[in-house]
Amino acid sequence: MEENHVNNFALRYDNNHLSYCGQDCNRIPTALQKMYGPKVKYLDLSYNSIETLKGLEQFNRLEELILDNNKLGDNVTFPHLPHLRTLSLNNNQITDLEVLINKVNEHFPSLSYLSLLSNKACPNQLSDLDKDESDYQRYRYFVIYKLPLLRFLDSRRVSASEQREAATRGEFMRVRRPPDEVVDDLNRSQLSQTQSRRPLPVDFAALGKHKGAYGKIHYKYTGKHSEGNRFIVNNDL
Repeated sequence: MEENHVNNFALRYDNNHLSYCGQDCNRIPTALQKMYGPKVKYLDLSYNSIETLKGLEQFNRLEELILDNNKLGDNVTFPHLPHLRTLSLNNNQITDLEVLINKVNEHFPSLSYLSLLSNKACPNQLSDLDKDESDYQRYRYFVIYKLPLLRFLDSRRVSASEQREAATRGEFMRVRRPPDEVVDDLNRSQLSQTQSRRPLPVDFAALGKHKGAYGKIHYKYTGKHSEGNRFIVNNDL
């Protein structure tokens, strides 16, 4: 879809909330930046093909940013958004956890809600069949260590015990990024798997209405055959 073209039928704006989903955009349309940037506090761009966040700096009042089901990778750059509290990046193409977390830490000083499900950087069943709960817990300790203000990570509240453990051991829990040639093999394997399974649900009737991946937990991720509940209602925060 052209950068400057906006499908008005897909656009929803109400009370500082802007949704523009399912339009196969590879970047944020310039028209949205100019018309809504200074007003918006909640921005949902899910189910597009976004590869770059150029223009996001125009949304300098953002408090919530939902970018699920796009094509953002390790080279993504973020503007400084001092008010951002919620960032949802589920089902993108992020493989290097430490690089991403360093960017988040630098550019989003108020962040307290983060979700990375179904990225290679998040080692659980949604992204890698060979990972289990122990791999996922190590990842949580590392992220919580790097981002001590987090209240929720993925679909689970950060507990007091996790905060204590992360403070003492989190620095040593880095999830190592495989060499580039291995990443290429993993990407090819992941593409083959995603042709036969869909890691996150696609409900086009609900586009622009979801709230990311935070709130009350109905299911807990416990190993190689469970996904957990990624949706959380804001009333439970």
